[in-house]
Amino acid sequence: MSTAPISSTAIVPDRGRLNTRTNVITEFWRYRELLYFFAWRDIKVRYRQAVLGAAWAVIQPLLNMVVFAFIFGRLAHMPSNGIPYPLFSYCALVPWTYFSGTLGLASSSLTGNTSLLTKVYFPRILLPAGTVLAGLLDFGIATLLLIAMMIYYHIKVSWLMLLSPLAILLMIVLTLGAGMLMAAMSVKYRDIKYVLPFLIQLMLFATPIIYPSSVVPERFRPFLALNPIWGMVDCFRACLLPNQPFDFKLIGISVGVTFVVFAAGLYYFRKSEKTFADII
Repeated sequence: MSTAPISSTAIVPDRGRLNTRTNVITEFWRYRELLYFFAWRDIKVRYRQAVLGAAWAVIQPLLNMVVFAFIFGRLAHMPSNGIPYPLFSYCALVPWTYFSGTLGLASSSLTGNTSLLTKVYFPRILLPAGTVLAGLLDFGIATLLLIAMMIYYHIKVSWLMLLSPLAILLMIVLTLGAGMLMAAMSVKYRDIKYVLPFLIQLMLFATPIIYPSSVVPERFRPFLALNPIWGMVDCFRACLLPNQPFDFKLIGISVGVTFVVFAAGLYYFRKSEKTFADII
């Protein structure tokens, strides 16, 4: 049987690499240069011909904070656990904006790269992972403003700030898990791009961003804990802001759901990736 010549630029899949049980961390490390390339490409595409450039990383959560501070802080007098309301809401908006914005981009990372999926082999997981990695630039820029606000309001940090990298890791794990799930589903179900923005909007109000967890009746808090974004937001606040209530049991449930989301997203992505090129 004759075989077609292989271009020097083509990447030929290894049977072992197509195994759905391939260790994700090992795969990321093996293809780390390609992962960085996808992340850098996403950053350049995002800010190409953008007048304000990287300033958009701050503008979006900042404008949301101004609106929330006026409506919920000044008019509705929403409690904020002794923290100035602008800082209270912005501290939650920083990880939320990363999650919601990155999830929307990751969901289209496969359908937006049809030519790559059908012509060249590489681990498909690098596409949503590259989007998740690229989003950390916006997150870092928005965090700089958060630090400036903490200095302005004379916030004294505690030793819990040393745990903030764990809160960021939790945010990345949740975003990557949800991103893999949405990206794989978008290949087969194109309705996802219409449904996802609506779901993200609902999750904004189901997450204690504009209000503290303490305003939720105690009997409903276990249901609130099933929302993994709640654990992400409350962990971020507890690490950076002083005297924040922290229910270890409920946060533990939320963190556990985060890893369930990651495992489910990885499993569904691995199960579906063999058919991406045929369906897309």
